[in-house]
Amino acid sequence: MSLTDSVQHKQPGVITCKAAVAWGPGEAMVIEEVELSPPQPMEIRVKVVSTSLCRSDVTAWLSQAQASIYPRIFGHEASGIVESVGQGVTEFVEGDHVLTLFTGECMRCRHCTSGKSNICQVLGLERKGVMHSDQKTRFSIKGKPVYHYCAVSSFSEYTVVHSGCAVKVSSNAPLDKICLLSCGAAAGLGAAWKVANISEGSKVVIFGLGTVGLSVAQGAKMRGASQIIGVDTMQEKYEKAKAFGVTDFLNPNDTDEPIPQVIKRITDGGADYSFECIGDTGMITTALQSCCDGWGLTVTLGVPKLKPEVTAHYGLLLTGRTLTGSLFGGWKPKSEIPSLVEMYLRKEIEIDDLITHNLPFEEINKAFDLMKSGTCLRCVIHMPI
Repeated sequence: MSLTDSVQHKQPGVITCKAAVAWGPGEAMVIEEVELSPPQPMEIRVKVVSTSLCRSDVTAWLSQAQASIYPRIFGHEASGIVESVGQGVTEFVEGDHVLTLFTGECMRCRHCTSGKSNICQVLGLERKGVMHSDQKTRFSIKGKPVYHYCAVSSFSEYTVVHSGCAVKVSSNAPLDKICLLSCGAAAGLGAAWKVANISEGSKVVIFGLGTVGLSVAQGAKMRGASQIIGVDTMQEKYEKAKAFGVTDFLNPNDTDEPIPQVIKRITDGGADYSFECIGDTGMITTALQSCCDGWGLTVTLGVPKLKPEVTAHYGLLLTGRTLTGSLFGGWKPKSEIPSLVEMYLRKEIEIDDLITHNLPFEEINKAFDLMKSGTCLRCVIHMPI
């Protein structure tokens, strides 16, 4: 019996499923039996098929800043199948293949209708551990709430998301690959194409060669950048980086010369575009210094682990450099992410080589260990069938 056949004649009710619950910051996940409410109006309940571990999950899990938002279920980069729909949902039916979206698109607010922004005023980044619609949780253990992460919480066999925080994708697309397009890979490609709008023949420098940084490199290569410099302290990343378009590799530990000086020297005055993909606000100044005067653009993508404030000498901006941020690569998530899935199916963009590890759900703590060690780009966690 198919998933669709098994649910189409039943009203959705509370279900019990397994989820990886974090009980405190930095504490190992515990696979727990949780109760999950049915989807409320304009929500859908999704059977999670694959979910990849993003570094921002690790950053949030390790952070002491929001220690009160526990117990909590992390995970936001995921693919799955719609199990049931709430009242008023017309764009999804049971059995649809979807990607979850950590930032949604209501299609009606000022930002959604502006054509200038992907920062939805209704379904934007959720930071309180609850659902957008009623500020409550859908998960519980023995009647006590278990909090969400980014209103997705995909480290669970099933989850509930707002219908504006999911997008239908082709059933031909492999769910264990395209889950990366619900965050990291899309963020890097969009930063290169939509935010920076890299021009042909330009010179690019990328700080941090993780999934996001390599996706920036791929986007820059596809735009015809003449020089793509990757900066990372892990020498072993260079071979993979070359496959994604990096032409020059710099390890700050291998030189006494300040990195901005090295970059200015090998680019004849500085890069046209600089990308900070580490999540270190101190690196933003380095990235700005590595840009050329007059038109150099620095894009910051990383989620800071510490010190969220940015400081930079005014002279860097006075001489014509620009600093901008990028959330999800500037993509309007529901409107534009399906086109990336189609590009992947046509083999126009590379995702598979960003996946360095595959693990079953019960080994989720190993995935966190791999990410913390720096030996992992993306680990795809396969949920029980």
